[in-house]
Amino acid sequence: MKIIEKEAKSIYTKTKIPGLDYTINQYVGCGHRCVYCYAKFINKWKNYGEWGSWVEVKSNAPILARKNVKGNVSMSSVSDPYQPLEGELFLTRDVLENMDRDINLSILTKSDLITRDIDILKQFKNLEAGLTVNGFSDDVRKILEPGAPPHEARISTLKLLKDEGISTYCFISPVIPLLTKVKKVVMDTKGLVNNYIVEFINFSLAGEKFKKILRKDFPETYRIVQDKKMMWNYIDTISSYLTRNKIPVSAFITHMKKRNGK
Repeated sequence: MKIIEKEAKSIYTKTKIPGLDYTINQYVGCGHRCVYCYAKFINKWKNYGEWGSWVEVKSNAPILARKNVKGNVSMSSVSDPYQPLEGELFLTRDVLENMDRDINLSILTKSDLITRDIDILKQFKNLEAGLTVNGFSDDVRKILEPGAPPHEARISTLKLLKDEGISTYCFISPVIPLLTKVKKVVMDTKGLVNNYIVEFINFSLAGEKFKKILRKDFPETYRIVQDKKMMWNYIDTISSYLTRNKIPVSAFITHMKKRNGK
C-alpha cells in the first residue's frame, strides 16, 4: 500500500448530496480495494496508481476538524474512515476527538473497526453510524472487495453499536443481481437498524475492470446488468419485496434512466 501524506487547506467540503451540507474525508482512496467502487473516478486527479493500491492521508485533518460548521456532515464520500490503515494511524479517531460534539454527523463504513471508537461516538449529540452490508458470500467478497471485513463482522458491529445506544442504519450496497443477498441482509439486521438505504450498482462508474470480472466470473449477472429490461425487472423484484415486508427504506437509488429512456 502506497501512503501519500498531504496537508489539506480544509476538511469540510460543501456537497450537493441530498440531505447533506458537508462531507469530510481525512483519507482519499481505500484499502478495502472494492473493484466496483464509484470513487475510483478520483484517479483522474490522483496519479498514484491503480485504485486500492494507494491511500492519501490528510495529516492535518484533526486540526482542520476543529472548524465550527453548521448542518449535516457525512464521513466519508471518497474513502472509508475505518479502512485497514486507520488501525495503525488513528487519524479518524483524532478527527472525531477534535470535532464539535453538537455537529450532526453521519458515519458510513464497511468495517468493524468503528467499534474501537464507541467511547467517542457516544459523546456526539446527533450521530448515526451506518454499515455497508451486501451479504456477499466469502467467495464473492474475496473477488469484489478483498480488503473488506466479512458479512458476519458487519452484522456483529451493528449489534454492538445498537447495544451501546448509537443510532444505526444499514446501507445495502451495491445491489448486484444474483450476488447481493438483499433478503439475507434484511433478515440479519432485523432490529439492529433504524432504516435502510438501498443502492444498486452504478455500472457506469464501476469501471472496465469490474465489467471484465463480471463477464469472466459471473456471466449470468453480467447478462442481467447489461440488459435494461432484465435489470428493471430485478429492481422491481427488490422493490416489491421491501414494500411488501414494510422495510423502512429512506432512499432507493437505482442509477438507471427511466424505462422510457428519459
